[in-house]
Amino acid sequence: MDLFDYEDNDDADESDSKRDNLDDQIKRFQEHLKDGGGGSTNIEALEEIVNYYFEAEKYEEALHFINLLMEYLPFSADAWQRKGICLTNLQRPAEALECFDKALNLNPVDTELLVSRGLALDNLGRYEEALGCFDRAIEIDATSEEALFSKAITLEKMDRADEAARLFHFILDGNPRHKEAWYELGYCYDCLDKFDDALACYDKHIAFDPFNHNAWYNRGIVLNRMAQYTKAIESYEMALAIKEEFGAAWYNKGNALANLGRLYDAVECYRETLRIEPKDIPAWHNLGNAYEELGLFKDAIKCFTQAVKHDPKHYESYFGRGSCYDSLQQHRKAYNDYNRALALCKNYPDLWYAKADAAYSLGKWREALYSYKMAIRFDPTNLEAWFDLGETLLEYGYFKEALKSFNKCIELQPKWSDPYYSRAKVLFLMRKTFDALESLKMSFQLDPEKKKIFEKEFPGVRSIKEFTSLLEK
Repeated sequence: MDLFDYEDNDDADESDSKRDNLDDQIKRFQEHLKDGGGGSTNIEALEEIVNYYFEAEKYEEALHFINLLMEYLPFSADAWQRKGICLTNLQRPAEALECFDKALNLNPVDTELLVSRGLALDNLGRYEEALGCFDRAIEIDATSEEALFSKAITLEKMDRADEAARLFHFILDGNPRHKEAWYELGYCYDCLDKFDDALACYDKHIAFDPFNHNAWYNRGIVLNRMAQYTKAIESYEMALAIKEEFGAAWYNKGNALANLGRLYDAVECYRETLRIEPKDIPAWHNLGNAYEELGLFKDAIKCFTQAVKHDPKHYESYFGRGSCYDSLQQHRKAYNDYNRALALCKNYPDLWYAKADAAYSLGKWREALYSYKMAIRFDPTNLEAWFDLGETLLEYGYFKEALKSFNKCIELQPKWSDPYYSRAKVLFLMRKTFDALESLKMSFQLDPEKKKIFEKEFPGVRSIKEFTSLLEK
């Protein structure tokens, strides 16, 4: 009797019955082997078992029985290919590559084998070699969708989105219903900053596969990049309706809500992300940012602390926590966090500027001066840093350097009254009275409120002339 002796009928339940009894059949097969069963029967039985496990995507089990099958068929290209596919799905690409090489030695013009080998090389990061395999397959069969599609995916990974897009277009010209090609073409257009085209492609894909949560999510990403935050949120919500435990969608929905100023709603989204992925560092960081914007500095500090707990090199969270400490007037803690952040990232101008302010608050004026200069070094257009540098230099008697800083402020922003006012003070102290008066007048002209500040700083002085006389004494 055959090991897999089934009666033929049209009953739809028979297939399920076969699968339900598979364990018993495997045991019978193993007993048959022990009894020295015939080779042809063994091959048929093994092939049926392998087919079942392949269909069920149980690759570990399939691999076991393929190895048994290959004892009978050591020169079967199909068996070597199946073994390679199993190993690929088991994340063992180097071993898979060896199998595909053996299969190709037996059948060197099989396009499916060439594609499989290319995919193994792609998984190993050997992209140029992978392209060679796909190109060879296309030489043999120029209409091979599988080869063309696989080549395009590898080009995507190589940041050659324009070339990949052309291939996806070619595939879609021949098969407009290729939903995966629409999806990947959307991704290419996103990479190429062609947002309208990307949206159109994702919409095409969704028309064929409306329950692909990744497509809805990617659509949201594109809309977010277009600053269409409300529409982006709608796409993220569709993705979440399909897959509620989708941490990235919760996170990016939170970002879109934060961009709309809906900070409390954003907080809830970040919390959902962290419920799903408790160690998600960007979610901890952005939750901290949301709390900081809401003025909930202690809650923000807790979030930034969690971020650096999970990633001690996350300098952005040291910066964020330092800013919160500054807001709480805890300048020493802020100063320490800014130093931690700068130890990890030395070319961040805003961080140097924040450290300068903290150092100044702690009376470390020399370090404050150095930090303002570092902020300007990395961002020569940082108007506030130039101004605060000038104010600090003025306070400690470095008049010439202070004058240069205020002049730079005026160069960067000629319509801002503050540097004119501060420059006037420097010029008076340098006995350049005429220039000082001109600068003071310009300050009053740009901002009449400066006159009130002038009166508070120099009570009893009713006119610029009196002020000049006072300084010249």
